[in-house]
Amino acid sequence: EDPILKKTTAPVSMLPARRAAALARRASSCVQPRVFALAGGSARSFSDDAASCASMPAQHVPPTSDATTTREKLEFAGADGTTRLAALLETPASGGPPKAFALFAHCFTCGKDVMSAKYISAALTRNGIACLRFDFTGLGMSDGEFANTNFSSNVGDLVAAADHLRKQYAAPQLLVGHSLGGAAVLHAADRVAEARAVAVLGAPFDPAHVLHNFEADLSTIEATGQATVSLAGRAFTITKHFLDDVRSQTDGTPAKVQRLQKALLVMHAPLDETVGIDNASQTFFAAKHPKSFVSLDGANHLLSSRKDALYAGDVIATWAQRYILGAG
Repeated sequence: EDPILKKTTAPVSMLPARRAAALARRASSCVQPRVFALAGGSARSFSDDAASCASMPAQHVPPTSDATTTREKLEFAGADGTTRLAALLETPASGGPPKAFALFAHCFTCGKDVMSAKYISAALTRNGIACLRFDFTGLGMSDGEFANTNFSSNVGDLVAAADHLRKQYAAPQLLVGHSLGGAAVLHAADRVAEARAVAVLGAPFDPAHVLHNFEADLSTIEATGQATVSLAGRAFTITKHFLDDVRSQTDGTPAKVQRLQKALLVMHAPLDETVGIDNASQTFFAAKHPKSFVSLDGANHLLSSRKDALYAGDVIATWAQRYILGAG
């Protein structure tokens, strides 16, 4: 077993039959204050009274840790305010406070536990940056139906995740997105005021690029309103609403990137066969400085190699420290 990806044994209470008990456990435990401090700042205490416990949708599982990382499984409400999303917060286990918090957005139809997400998060954490990664609505351990989601709801889920960090720990200063998650991060960035740096990996410039994954089914979706498509051997229901929503983002994307007003790091594999390198060029040239580009030479789109994903995470951590350390 890879020690970097050592799993926590604490279960996540996601099944409906267990939800009442999970909420009851939170109600009884959240009156105990949790103290968290950011490097260079004073300690902050997060304790909720009984009333706020009853209304807060987030549920925390006691954290576990190994030599380098403390892992805490938690839940929070997504973009619609009711759908519960599953998340994992990883923080440095050194005993000191994290330098900053990062928020990670996974690739299209993937999940927070895809290998690239795990290794990038691990690299950030070992560099002193706490990282929250979560499953978008309808994926992984999160509630909801994937068929009812779209690009806009993914952006909303990201903003909800940032809100949760802000309320419970500290707002994310670093946003990281992989593939379509990178496009979502670029669209969500202006709604996370505290974010100072954005890193995208293998991200399409135009979110509608994702439609090429099921191009053969587009006519059926247009005609009937939906279709079941196969993506990486798994079946997903794609609706016309998804098509309309993602296509509606095309015209607004250049302005989003131009008005980012945050440091941008674009990382892309030159031989990416899923999202071509021209997407990185479009993103980079649309953005204003400060901006940087790093070639992920030899990597594939999913960053499925441990070496490639850890390298990407280490580079992001090193680059971001110029912008996040000492912030606030």
